Amino acid sequence: MDIPGPEPRADGGVKAVADAGGLHRYQLELHAAYGPVVRFQLPGADTAVSIADPVLLEATAHLDERPEGLFSFLDPLCEAGNLQVLPAAEHTPWRRLLLTVLAGRPSHERHLPRFTALTTALADRWAEHAEHPGHDRDDGDGGDGGGRPVELQKDLTALSLRMICAYALGSGVTDPEGVVTAFERVLTAHLGKLYRPPRPGPPDEEAERTERADAALAFLRGAVDEVIAAHRGGRAERSDLIGALVEAGETPARIRDTVMMTMLAAHHTTGVAVSWALYLLALHPGAAGRATAELDRVLGERAAPAYTDLRRLTYLEMVLKEAMRLCPPGPYGARRTDAELVVGGYGIPAGTTVFYPFWAIHMNPDHWPEPERFRPERFTPRETAKRPRLAHVPFGIGPRSCEGARLAVVEAELILAVLLKRFRFRLVPGHEVVPVERFVLWAADDIRMTVSPRGRRQDVS
Repeated sequence: MDIPGPEPRADGGVKAVADAGGLHRYQLELHAAYGPVVRFQLPGADTAVSIADPVLLEATAHLDERPEGLFSFLDPLCEAGNLQVLPAAEHTPWRRLLLTVLAGRPSHERHLPRFTALTTALADRWAEHAEHPGHDRDDGDGGDGGGRPVELQKDLTALSLRMICAYALGSGVTDPEGVVTAFERVLTAHLGKLYRPPRPGPPDEEAERTERADAALAFLRGAVDEVIAAHRGGRAERSDLIGALVEAGETPARIRDTVMMTMLAAHHTTGVAVSWALYLLALHPGAAGRATAELDRVLGERAAPAYTDLRRLTYLEMVLKEAMRLCPPGPYGARRTDAELVVGGYGIPAGTTVFYPFWAIHMNPDHWPEPERFRPERFTPRETAKRPRLAHVPFGIGPRSCEGARLAVVEAELILAVLLKRFRFRLVPGHEVVPVERFVLWAADDIRMTVSPRGRRQDVS
């Protein structure tokens, strides 16, 4: 039986992706039109099979190879070979090492005070914004308009970068905002080569973009070298990534690549997830009130949770999960079949790219009624038990899933707890938040909000 899908196009599908507004939105359209299993042209991988049904995904969860072309936009960040497409035999020990560093609960608990201090420092800066009115002030509701706006994604990704450096790399970076911007510039330039149709215009415009991306990459390499040079030698503790890589006998180039990719993956995942959660809460004041009421009940007058408090913040956890369902930080993944598979009655030949459309999986109405609604109550234990295991996959699937998933959740829950305990968030009037596809699900012009000190009595009433 032939797998359904659109007719092939001479451009390899680039225009179809662009017309849809990005690959993630294209997946929503494809699965709405053709069903849970779709064959389509995928720039960077020729033809792919996309699977949006979590039950059918189980047949692919063992796959441990990635298609190289699809991840080629990350090649410039790696000197010793793209870490995202390592062969399985090489990837397995490297992954095991990362898990020993990133997945340990004792290390998470030990670093929580440092994470709290970094988050509090950001909150203090935001409090200064609240005290200085700007042109976006809105007092129409009785004087709670806030001051100068903050840019959530810029500030929270920089905070996440500080956190991963403090946790796993032993030192900070001198310019975290510059690192975040440089990553964006490099990835946007190289992703554009995969998914952007050729632009009309003088050749010097493309040369200028390439020159800016090259300068950004040089800046990133300098930042990584700075972090490695600051390492004191030996393995200071279990969460010392550089020390663990040295102990394992990795080459200097592989160590630099691992530090680079860790900085990239860790700051994007956490900062982006928190920014979307705050955005969704600003749109849903009832859910925001319930989250802050829980914080007041669990923390009392304390400004931040202890590690043991996190498990008691059950509604906050549901908010984060629902935010990552609606706005998964990484909207898709991919694997390559090592043998023929049969999925949903369709035969998928060996060597085929299997596409994981996380956003389409999370919007599958068979498992998520009214999927576009923000409803954290979907994640009560009772509701969760009704769904297949792979219905919610914000950190990926199988042996290539995110090694730092648990650390990212701890960081995100802490950041949300500290910020929601202290502030109320409102979108800047007239500011439109437009999700766009980058390496992560980004906002085209950031998420601009005003913050104001929250009055506890008002929020829990």
